[in-house]
Amino acid sequence: MSKLRILYAATEIDPFLQTTKVAELLRRLPAGMQEAGAEIRIFVPRFGIINERKNRLHEVVRLSGINIAVGDDEKPLVIKVASIPTAKLQVYFIDNEDYFHRKSALVDKNDKFYLDNDERAIFFCKGVLETVKKLGWSPDIVHCNDWMTSLIPLYLKTTYKKDPVFKDAKSVFTVYNNEFLDKFEGNLVDKAKMLDIDDQMLTSLKSADFSGFVKLGMEYADTVVRSDEDFSDNLNGLFKEYASHKRLSQVAADENLLSSYQALYNELAN
Repeated sequence: MSKLRILYAATEIDPFLQTTKVAELLRRLPAGMQEAGAEIRIFVPRFGIINERKNRLHEVVRLSGINIAVGDDEKPLVIKVASIPTAKLQVYFIDNEDYFHRKSALVDKNDKFYLDNDERAIFFCKGVLETVKKLGWSPDIVHCNDWMTSLIPLYLKTTYKKDPVFKDAKSVFTVYNNEFLDKFEGNLVDKAKMLDIDDQMLTSLKSADFSGFVKLGMEYADTVVRSDEDFSDNLNGLFKEYASHKRLSQVAADENLLSSYQALYNELAN
């Protein structure tokens, strides 16, 4: 069998940003898969809190310059890269001046949730897929981590379904306990739309909250993984509802994490 190609999309990765369990998993899992022989690409948002000079980020001009639509607005996509020297891993950063040049990630200095976090998530998801398309690199597995990546499984099953780069890609969506109680404003359905997507497909987003994003990711991913954390009754309810008609993948949280994920990836790819 040829090398497994795995695309990771996530909100953060250690050592660039570490605020949740996502950063730990993203530091460990792709490195382990690469050691096992897989080809890896990693994408995260370039939040302004990430120090570019210290982490040696630099722009990839040939991948930058695409305009990404979020509702009626179009914003330029800037792609930056940096390496994790100890792991020989390269990380791609999705950047845009309006969305990511703030000195914090999802909340401001007063701990107030940014009202455009929904648009930042949509821009990120579209930006990842457009950049991978430009790279001409066809993933077997697209592993989406956390709520900000939850639109990718839907886009893979609709807008990008016939694209040669993504035609064989299977998606994994891992849910983390990073719940927020804030609600988004404006028409989220219109903002998230793309080619071949009708309003009905985006029904879950009408709640305009964390649950809506998570529900959408669970709906369209080929399999869903629940992280090893305690969840709210609300999220436990979503898992229960999902498990009643689709398989919730079990992944070991200990020293068997890598082999557990590897088995899951191989099962999906074959």
